[in-house]
Amino acid sequence: MRSTFMGLEASKRGLFTQQSALYTTGHNISNANTAGYSRQRVNMEPTLGYPGVGLNAPKTAGFIGTGVQASAVERIRDSFVDKQFRQESNKLGYWEARSQSITQMEDILNEPSDYGLAKAMDEFWNSLQDLNVRPEDGGARAVVVQRGIAVADSFNYMYNSIKQLKDNAGEEIGILLKDTNSILEQIASINEQIIAVEPNGFMPNDLYDARDNLLDQLSSYFPIEIKNEKSGGNALDIAEGSVTVSLVLNGSKVKLVDGKNFAQLRLSHGAEDDGVTPTNMINTLHIVKGDGSETVLSNDWAPDGTKQYYQISEFSSLGKFRGLVDSYGYIAGSNEIGLPIAGGLFPEMLENLNTMAKEFATAFNEQHKKGTDLDGVTGLPFFVIKENGLGNITAENIYVSQEIIDNPNLIAASDSQEIEEPPGSGNFIPNPEPGNGKNALNLANVKFTKISELENVSVQTYFEGLIGQLGVDGQQANRLQYNAQVLQQAVTERRASVSSVSLDEEMTNMISFQQAYNANARMITVIDETLDKIINGLGRVGL
Repeated sequence: MRSTFMGLEASKRGLFTQQSALYTTGHNISNANTAGYSRQRVNMEPTLGYPGVGLNAPKTAGFIGTGVQASAVERIRDSFVDKQFRQESNKLGYWEARSQSITQMEDILNEPSDYGLAKAMDEFWNSLQDLNVRPEDGGARAVVVQRGIAVADSFNYMYNSIKQLKDNAGEEIGILLKDTNSILEQIASINEQIIAVEPNGFMPNDLYDARDNLLDQLSSYFPIEIKNEKSGGNALDIAEGSVTVSLVLNGSKVKLVDGKNFAQLRLSHGAEDDGVTPTNMINTLHIVKGDGSETVLSNDWAPDGTKQYYQISEFSSLGKFRGLVDSYGYIAGSNEIGLPIAGGLFPEMLENLNTMAKEFATAFNEQHKKGTDLDGVTGLPFFVIKENGLGNITAENIYVSQEIIDNPNLIAASDSQEIEEPPGSGNFIPNPEPGNGKNALNLANVKFTKISELENVSVQTYFEGLIGQLGVDGQQANRLQYNAQVLQQAVTERRASVSSVSLDEEMTNMISFQQAYNANARMITVIDETLDKIINGLGRVGL
């Protein structure tokens, strides 16, 4: 015989379940504007029918339903869309960093313009042509000196400004690694909390969301792979468990998070290891355990044993880290004699400017030495190292000779040379020709001199080539950044269509659950009236 109170129990379960659904709907509405929140729903399922299965089970016409129960509160999430989003975030992170670096360098080079290096060099060549016409004019000579100083200052400014950009990129890399290490530690902490909750049969949906937000951020920094590990115990089948996060390198993976354990990232410069690699170039990424011991990874973490140093060249995949390193500079390999070769946007531009400044100064000085000044004396070097330093002329240290600045008459505008008097005596005397400005014209024609070290083109053409290539690289970076943004936005919208909260939908659900709750309450009232008749009405025949 069935229980007299079975109907009450069934409706009571209905009340509790619809109440849970209402509470979950309220939670969704409260978090409608919470970034990274995934809407949740109560999974409802019927409870076991009556009677149960067995030899001693009472015989009835069939199973009678016993109500409903909430099997789990589940968040609505599409793992495939999450994977797509992280892949696009990885590309976008790289091209954003790349585009930003090129834009900053374009702002410094600022070509074509009325104030850049090209304009300064044009004015310098023009002043030499004016000097060719008026070689004895002190004003024309002073203008040449000032135009030369402007060229040197332009080289200095560009070099120091780009070097500052490089230093800023290095600081940004350091901040990125600190953020990365913090994210790894937070993911491991959330894993630990999830592992403690899931075996009790609960679904920590808000912890899942917090962890996914961190993974989304990490994916824009590095190429990562994520794998879920079940918690065990009484964990539900749909429970996500902890995650293992691996850094993807060329053909291998290195674990960064495994359950509650995590690694930390450190940058290593070659000079700290071999004494050869420049300290301003990134050589390796150093991965250690995150327990504070700074120990190397074990075989369980690194697939190739206890290797802890990973060459930057192994990071073929994209990501903001790679984008910043490609700008800051890294060791790209070694030359035929084993010396390191620097790669990267800023170091390559600095090296090109140094080469350009050196070859420009060398060609100009060689021609200047072939002429004579107003006193008939062979010309001194026009461009020298600033403050009489040692070494080669570079974009950082090029400057006009202080002697020429103090006395513009030393500019070798004439092509006259000293003569031997008497012939064969070995005694050379000046042979000045103040009105001869032929060497000034020769100096101006250095503008068109092809230099083998500058790819067999002139200084002016070489600089135009650098600006042109930078423009092409900038266009490519901007285009690919835009493409990555469009693709990420498309994936974001697909993700939002699945996981975000729709207030209209939640209001509809709220009304539906409210009506179901009211109906269950009404059912309890009906059963109460029925039981009242049985309890208080039976046995009163004739009364």
